[in-house]
Amino acid sequence: MTLLKPTRRDLLKMAAAAPAFALPAAAARAELGAPQGGNPSHFSFSVGDARLTVVSDGYFRLPTDGLGVNADPAEVQAFLERHFLSPEMGYSHTNHLYVEIGDAKVLVDVGSGSRFMAETAGRLMGNLERAGIDPSGITHVVITHAHPDHIWGIIDDFEEPILPDAEHLMGEAEHAFWMQDGLVNQVEPDMQQFVVGAVNSIETEGVEWTLVQDGHEVVPGLTMFDTPGHTPGHMSLRVDSGDRSLIALGDSMSHAYTNFAHPDWYNGFDADGAQTVATRKRLLDMAAEDRIAVLGYHFPFPGVGHVQREGDAYRFIPSLWQF
Repeated sequence: MTLLKPTRRDLLKMAAAAPAFALPAAAARAELGAPQGGNPSHFSFSVGDARLTVVSDGYFRLPTDGLGVNADPAEVQAFLERHFLSPEMGYSHTNHLYVEIGDAKVLVDVGSGSRFMAETAGRLMGNLERAGIDPSGITHVVITHAHPDHIWGIIDDFEEPILPDAEHLMGEAEHAFWMQDGLVNQVEPDMQQFVVGAVNSIETEGVEWTLVQDGHEVVPGLTMFDTPGHTPGHMSLRVDSGDRSLIALGDSMSHAYTNFAHPDWYNGFDADGAQTVATRKRLLDMAAEDRIAVLGYHFPFPGVGHVQREGDAYRFIPSLWQF
């Protein structure tokens, strides 16, 4: 298994120099102008009897040369341009799922905190409160994987856990990967920061982990299941209530256009490209066949929609908002 792709170097450079990319040289047409004040940072809806809210942790930009690394770069750039997107610099939203189902209040991932892309991300806790959600009432925290924008926000600026009273859940395989002896010395230098950050987050004092396997029921109606490839132990969360379902994809799918139109393309930040593609096709087939809604962590906010099959490819169909 390949532990590192060259484009991870760009990712780490971005972490240190995010302000330099606050605005691209020429804004892509899909990006409307920013408002003077601000937009709502949350979006609420329902799946059966479950009450769901998508809460933003902010956004960040990454070079697009990490997209479709097994395809012709010119083809990838042309695809982005046809979809009104910048061929040089991507714009990634960070869509966290909060679920109220029965007596449980479940948050998926904890964001970047103040340690990763801090200029534009790390806003989850404040945005939860703006959405009328009391973080201290969260009963469960589901971690899809241990990349910086999903787990580094587990502690505050005083090295204290942000949600000490919640049960924290992570895939056993994901935990084992990051915590294996000597991993930091097995990866390329630019990846070492990712390893150290993951280990420090997992070892946060005051956080007790429940390590789970495929099919683990967090509470009735919420199931964690294996979606490996992006990381070795990546897991997604399925919400089932009544006759409605939704899958919080995490980063098993990270682009609302390339992942659907070109499911065979994988990205430089996917640990195992072939496995990422296999997992993605399985998810796309399932969501299209069973008409299951999906939530993409990095899809355009709020990132909720359905999957439509188009021959050998697919299309993401954004869900309609209801007022």
